[in-house]
Amino acid sequence: MEAARSKISTKDITYVAAFTALLAICSWISVPTPTGIPVTFQTFGIFLALGVLGGRRGTLAVLCYLLLGAIGVPVLAGFSGGFSAYISPSGGYLTGFVFTALLMWGMEKFFGKSVWVLGTGMVMGMTAYYVFGTVWFLLVYARTESAAGLMTVLGWCVFPYLLPDCVKLVMALTLSKELREHVR
Repeated sequence: MEAARSKISTKDITYVAAFTALLAICSWISVPTPTGIPVTFQTFGIFLALGVLGGRRGTLAVLCYLLLGAIGVPVLAGFSGGFSAYISPSGGYLTGFVFTALLMWGMEKFFGKSVWVLGTGMVMGMTAYYVFGTVWFLLVYARTESAAGLMTVLGWCVFPYLLPDCVKLVMALTLSKELREHVR
């Protein structure tokens, strides 16, 4: 019985592919900022995929999206792709999305699929990609440019994006709640 539930159906593959494409489209939508790192709808797409599809299928969509980017398909922000994006100073934020997906999947598995669990998972997921991305940025930037302090990096990479990411999180949570029952 457990083996039957772990199989991936054609419908699952279709949903994963659709949300992988949605993630790419969300990544291409960007608003320039004074820091030079644009605000994209990438995080909205991550949260929406996980919120609507659930932990397992949402994580697969995130992994497919990231793998497409890694092999060079221009699905990442700014129509970019390639492994170099992952080893750049900001590449840790991309890798942090894997931790976001796994964390949200775990929250769903252990605590259920209520809106409160989903919202808490999204906040914890946002924290996960910020922590992983910031640590990565500190390490890589120090090797490629010069050493930068934690507060400086937070000022470049986190503080300017907190409010937009919170807005995207609320939008994804609201839409997920409405769309989740239509995607089973």
